[in-house]
Amino acid sequence: MVSLHDPVPAAQAVYAISVAAELAGIGVQTLRLYEQHGLLTPARNAGGTRRYSGEDLTRLHRITTLTSEGVNLAAVARILELEDSVAALRAECDRLRAKRK
Repeated sequence: MVSLHDPVPAAQAVYAISVAAELAGIGVQTLRLYEQHGLLTPARNAGGTRRYSGEDLTRLHRITTLTSEGVNLAAVARILELEDSVAALRAECDRLRAKRK
C-alpha cells in the first residue's frame, strides 16, 4: 500500500501495471482480471498504457484483502460499491455540517 509520505500525489497515475502488481503482491494477469470485472479502472496514457495511482493501489489492497478472505469477485464489486457510497454520503454530511456552522 502507498504511504502518505510518498512524493507522488495519491491521485496521480504514474505506476505501470507491472509495478502496481508487484506492489500489491499479485500477478499482472490477476490485475487485468480485476480490471475486467470493473473493480478498478486505471488511467491510460496517450498510447493506451495503463497507469495506476496511489488511490488505485489503495483500492487494489482492499480488493486483495477481501479476496484473501475468500470473498468472490462479484461480492468484492458490491462491497466496493457500497463503501464508495458510504464515503460519498459521509463527505456530503461533512459538507452540510460545515455549511451550517
